[in-house]
Amino acid sequence: MKSRVRAVAHRGDPYLHRENTLRAVSAALAAGADAVEVDVQLTRDGVPVLLHDRTLERLWNDQRQIARVTLDQLEEVAAPGLGLRIPTLAEVLQVIDATDGAQLMIDLDDSGPAEATWKVVNDLGMADRVAFCGSVVAMLAIRELAPGAEISLTWNRLQLPKQRLLDELRPDYLNPPFGLVDERLVGSVHDAGMGLATWTVDLRRTMRRMLALGVDSLTSNRIALLRRTIEQYPG
Repeated sequence: MKSRVRAVAHRGDPYLHRENTLRAVSAALAAGADAVEVDVQLTRDGVPVLLHDRTLERLWNDQRQIARVTLDQLEEVAAPGLGLRIPTLAEVLQVIDATDGAQLMIDLDDSGPAEATWKVVNDLGMADRVAFCGSVVAMLAIRELAPGAEISLTWNRLQLPKQRLLDELRPDYLNPPFGLVDERLVGSVHDAGMGLATWTVDLRRTMRRMLALGVDSLTSNRIALLRRTIEQYPG
């Protein structure tokens, strides 16, 4: 666990570029992100690509489900005139590899993409540059595949997970939304031997409040603001 608070860019820098694209990831790294959080889905032919939604509609004006589109077909899905497209996980890992000290945080909502995702990470020799966050079922799948992987368990309850789950999963961080974070929760998480990560913090006053509470990792859509706030915080 890092001694300073980790600044995590949510889907890259979506204020400057379309989320989960190479441009968004590169912009976040240039703004000083310690890690870039991305979402991974599988194409019809099982290739991990960066996309949050199950369909292409919201970002790419295409109503098809990503699970019904092959990688070759996905090459045709782009933003005309903007030079944007949906990258593969392998392409994004190359960007991370070229940036000293950068980390990629892969967010998985379910266990479906876990095996293919870990295979890409492992085949590229990037296990030490990647962390995972997500649901219980997804993180259990990752832990089985990768006993040494860094895991942040996304959690939406005030109570800590049962000890049996903590023993099985061995998460490095508990990852609740910032609205649940208070002094008691931070203390309980630290007493349990985990770091406290939280999301998605976009206002300066909320960032400063989280820092005052002693959180260890902050995820934001406004990575440049988050970086400045962390650096300027007197604690």
